[in-house]
Amino acid sequence: MAVRQEIDITITPDGEVKLTVRGAAGDQCLELTKALEEELGIVVDREKTSEFYQAEAHVADSVKVGED
Repeated sequence: MAVRQEIDITITPDGEVKLTVRGAAGDQCLELTKALEEELGIVVDREKTSEFYQAEAHVADSVKVGED
C-alpha cells in the first residue's frame, strides 16, 4: 500500500515561500520538492523533520516460478 505524500506550500506576507513535506522518509522529500525549489529560486534554509531520519520504505516485487 502506498503512503500518501503531501507538500504544504505557505507564502508569507513578505513573500517568503515555505515547503513542508509529509509522508516521505529520507531523501524522498528532497526529490519531491526539487522541481519547485528550482523554479522558486535560492533555498535560504532547510529544516529536516523527524520523518527525514526515518528509514525509507522499500517495496520489492518478487516472482516465484513453480516447477512443472
